[in-house]
Amino acid sequence: MAELHFFTGTMDSGKSTLALQTNHNHAARGRIGRIFTTHDRAGEALLSSRLGLTHQALEVTADFDFWKYVVDTLTQGGRIDYLICDEAQFYTPEQIDQLAKVTDELQIDVFAFGILTDFRSRLFPGSARLVELADRMNVLQVEALCWCGKRATHNARTENGAMVTEGDVVVVGDVEERDAEPAEVSYEVLCRQHHRRKLTSARAKAVSLAPDPLPFG
Repeated sequence: MAELHFFTGTMDSGKSTLALQTNHNHAARGRIGRIFTTHDRAGEALLSSRLGLTHQALEVTADFDFWKYVVDTLTQGGRIDYLICDEAQFYTPEQIDQLAKVTDELQIDVFAFGILTDFRSRLFPGSARLVELADRMNVLQVEALCWCGKRATHNARTENGAMVTEGDVVVVGDVEERDAEPAEVSYEVLCRQHHRRKLTSARAKAVSLAPDPLPFG
């Protein structure tokens, strides 16, 4: 029986690496799959790992239909045994429903990889739907660490080193104009305590390097 798998963890927990390894393992046994991704850090139609590994992929746009793609491929004589779906948090709930239909109606295994929550600590719609529908949900055992050394549980967005909690949900390798100066946008994983306090590694370093106040007298 085919299954819909959901592998999740924070950033830096090895999701894309596992996606590439999963594809390798199945392909090595003669199975034929398709790799999908969206908004990958390396660019369009690429699945990349922070370890430096990359693989060509199909880019999932907002109007992409997984059911139509798979049915059209099979109708034209193609073969698909499994799907690898990276950055699945960015998929629409409707696309997750399509993946479930592919699993149930066509008996094709689907392996989805993604983070649960955005930089505001809110569930991504795609991830929420995967939690609701997946046959198996797997939390990655490689723990990302906060700058303090504790287990990281939250994803934070920073602009020029300062944590922000408002803005577009999807900003990948992009900048926005602010007072005519481009803001350097990046992401960082934090423990819950430091995410609540908005204490990023850059801010913590700045605080530690600040001179002590002069004593009175």
